[in-house]
Amino acid sequence: MFFGVRTMMFSVLTAALAGAGGAAWAQDAAAATVAEPTSAHSIAFNVAVTSDYRFRGISQSRRKPAISGGADYSHTSGLYVGTWLSSIKWTKDAGGDGHVEWDIYGGYKGVAGPLNYDVGVLRYQYPDNALAVSANTTEIYGALSYSLFTAKYSHSVTNLFGFADSKHSGYLDLSATIDLGQGWSVVPHVGRQWVRHNSDFSYTDYAVTLNKDFGNGLVASAALIGTDADKQLYVTPSGKFTGKHMLVAGLKYSF
Repeated sequence: MFFGVRTMMFSVLTAALAGAGGAAWAQDAAAATVAEPTSAHSIAFNVAVTSDYRFRGISQSRRKPAISGGADYSHTSGLYVGTWLSSIKWTKDAGGDGHVEWDIYGGYKGVAGPLNYDVGVLRYQYPDNALAVSANTTEIYGALSYSLFTAKYSHSVTNLFGFADSKHSGYLDLSATIDLGQGWSVVPHVGRQWVRHNSDFSYTDYAVTLNKDFGNGLVASAALIGTDADKQLYVTPSGKFTGKHMLVAGLKYSF
């Protein structure tokens, strides 16, 4: 999903998990209404379009627009699973093939005192990528949130996105979500990608994203994104730097 000779958050876009509502009915004698118990299960879907698909600061779509969509299932116990797909161009730019990224993930969310936590596993699948070292990647992750702040670490248990001998690479993501009221929020972010045994490809990315929630599942965003990635390594075949500082716009609908 990202790198150099292989060009590569919109921070990885995560899907909203929607709760299921209850119905009501009239009882005979009292003519009272009683709500159905809330379901323990919920499922949500999302579709989105962005002016550039950025993953960890690096363009996956050759600095061109991308479309995506996904589905998420959650249980009140904290368990969840989901899937997400997006159009991409980097696998072809890296000398392979394929036009799609397909993510499959699952995990558990919970609360421990003042902290929220999230642990899980994520598989990035690139059908027919045909690269010398497969782009397909599996990461395990863990996140802790306190008040506005979230720290997340992702650790690869396979080679990382087509890099040879890169198992046990890692990515640290620090962010905050600041509610501005009336559906507006701003999210500053900084991240560090380490590529094991390929240190020239390691880099830092940063972003500030402004979101507007219009209600009914529609959210617009504008993100100023940049990196300190090597401009000679993170390029398209035509020489475009895929970690360039840019403003990225997006529109997402969840239902």
